[in-house]
Amino acid sequence: MNQPTFDGGVNIAMKIPRVHFESTVAFYRDVLGLPTEDVSGSDVATGVSRSYRCAFGPSTLWLDEVETYSQTDVWLQLNTDDIDAAMEHLKAAGVPARDELEPLPDPSSAHWIANPAGVVHLVNQMEPTP
Repeated sequence: MNQPTFDGGVNIAMKIPRVHFESTVAFYRDVLGLPTEDVSGSDVATGVSRSYRCAFGPSTLWLDEVETYSQTDVWLQLNTDDIDAAMEHLKAAGVPARDELEPLPDPSSAHWIANPAGVVHLVNQMEPTP
């Protein structure tokens, strides 16, 4: 088995309860002045009512309203050069796939996992470099 490599990805998702959603969007858009775009209704994940994309330096911060949440969660992206080897490596380390968390557009190139503290990570196959 190949030893996979991991690297931080550009996407950070903040899953926000409805009661805090508007004020959180306003914080990033109005208080901090970061470019923010309403992307609600355009391929919004299951369970997410509304979503905003926010430029966050070299990363994209996704602000997702989740009606059923009582507290905010932060989800991170990890990139890997070999998704199959990465998932085998993680499984051997006691880190199971958590693909029940949210549907993925292409389950063959990405999987959900969680770190020991419960922070969700998207393990995503990196695009090959030319």
